Amino acid sequence: MTTIENNMSSQNFLRRIIEEDINSGKLDKRLWSGIPGPNSLQKNINKIDSSSIRTRFPPEPNGYLHIGHAKSICINFGLAEQYNGSCHLRFDDTNPDKENNEYVESIIEAVKWLGFKWSSDNQNNLYFASDYFNYMYEFAEELIKNNYAYIDEQNENEIKDNRGTLTNPGIESPWRNRPSDESLILFRKMRNQEYPNGSLVLRAKIDMKSPNINMRDPVMYRIRHSSHHRTGSQWCIYPMYSWAHPVEDALEGITHSICTLEFEDQRPLYDWFLEKLKEIGIFEDPLPHQYEFSRLNLSYVVTSKRKLLTLVKEGYVDGWDDPRLPTIFGLRRRGYTPRSIRLFCERISVSKSDSLIDYSVLEQALRDDLDMIATRAIAILNPLKLIIANYPDDHSEICYAPINHHDKNLGYRNFSFHKELWIDKDDFQEEPQKNYFRLFPGNLVRLKYGYIVRCTGYKKDNDGNIIEVYAEYLPDTKSGTDGANKIKVKGTITWLSSTEAKEVTINLYEHLFNRPVPDNEGSNFINYINPNSKKTIRALLEPNTINRDIKTWQFERLGYFIMDKDSTNENIIINRIVTLKDSYIRN
Repeated sequence: MTTIENNMSSQNFLRRIIEEDINSGKLDKRLWSGIPGPNSLQKNINKIDSSSIRTRFPPEPNGYLHIGHAKSICINFGLAEQYNGSCHLRFDDTNPDKENNEYVESIIEAVKWLGFKWSSDNQNNLYFASDYFNYMYEFAEELIKNNYAYIDEQNENEIKDNRGTLTNPGIESPWRNRPSDESLILFRKMRNQEYPNGSLVLRAKIDMKSPNINMRDPVMYRIRHSSHHRTGSQWCIYPMYSWAHPVEDALEGITHSICTLEFEDQRPLYDWFLEKLKEIGIFEDPLPHQYEFSRLNLSYVVTSKRKLLTLVKEGYVDGWDDPRLPTIFGLRRRGYTPRSIRLFCERISVSKSDSLIDYSVLEQALRDDLDMIATRAIAILNPLKLIIANYPDDHSEICYAPINHHDKNLGYRNFSFHKELWIDKDDFQEEPQKNYFRLFPGNLVRLKYGYIVRCTGYKKDNDGNIIEVYAEYLPDTKSGTDGANKIKVKGTITWLSSTEAKEVTINLYEHLFNRPVPDNEGSNFINYINPNSKKTIRALLEPNTINRDIKTWQFERLGYFIMDKDSTNENIIINRIVTLKDSYIRN
């Protein structure tokens, strides 16, 4: 853990639970053969698990990861790192209709980019739920044999209607008490592709009167005649998540199964399945235990996979890595660093209370990271010509500026001072507002790293637009010389030489939405898309900046910027990552 992360770290309830479990000794004698499997396999190898704990990050490969997933990744992998444990990357690929290898590869890349690994003790802990389809099926047969599951012939609507409500108990299926042998025969026929979709399901036999609706004989298997991205047409029955989840955890020896709060009501079902499998002899104590934390709610974004897909498919953004999206690839292209995202996740801590985290917290984590490492440069986004009237026409001189003032060992960059310069239009006012200390007629300002100048006038075109500003420099005031501090001025502005400035394309990004919670209370989030979320301009950049083997800069007085992946030598494209301070107007 880095110094900043360590200073910002706060004790959360998951750390307390893990420390209590470790100190109690309950996890000491767990067996782990290096291969996921039931109790019989682990006892056959009879090797004590060298990892103090085992966690897992189990995404479904049906979309691209976003900042909410980053929180879960940082929690699960971070806890494993902190306590000398192991974290598994497991793909919950139990729904063949929505999953594919494109998403698998994107998730692997995203987790790697964030700086985490899933190998420990020379073991590659990369797994797929589909690896366990045989186990899940065998265990389901055992539940049927022990009268803990049955085949139901009700259709989907009937099961839903008979499930009951929060105030009314459910109604038992007419097939609930069919003999176990009969259910077993039907279940095997289901696997052998003898029934169409929706005709039969396997349900756990628990309690149709339970106050927890999840315990009212939940469906364990449904028929789906679909090709799976890994198993092809080998299976036509697929496990439901509520059945697959605890089995996967137990097979992998997971000690702390950490998920978001929406799964809290399913924890009794998670425990019920594991207790029944322990009773049958498939698993033994200590069983995995599920813990829930609040999901990340971040202002000015949507994280629903369905809504993100709408934004991409309907052309509101430029693909899954659009810098305005909260996807991991969008954040990466925007210029967020892995360390900044990990720092953000550490700062927001872990709790069971839902809250809305302002986007500025994420931005500040990025600033705190980039400030120490970003190369400085000057950019002029809205150029205005400044002519130094008393500077010789054929003369120039070198000005020096630190590459990064936090690290003097990096040295200095240099650029030339000439008679004709570029400044930003915002740095001149014909009639200055109150407390405006930059250029206006008669005022003195410092040209950063150069001279102090006095504005002597300006020129307008026929439409009344100011096209040139005139000034005189004070020769003995150059930065870095003995006379630099003889005259005090209140304003300092950046500039570039008109003969050296390099023209580039810059994308100025703002929030994609102009409402903090764009999908609040069922509102149509599309209505709150910010029409000014992306502005593309031609700007001027300090010479030699692009020639360095550096892709991220702090443009002085403006913010942090990064080279876009589509940039070429002929067309340099740069994205604004974040301003130097939070300047977004909040509703």
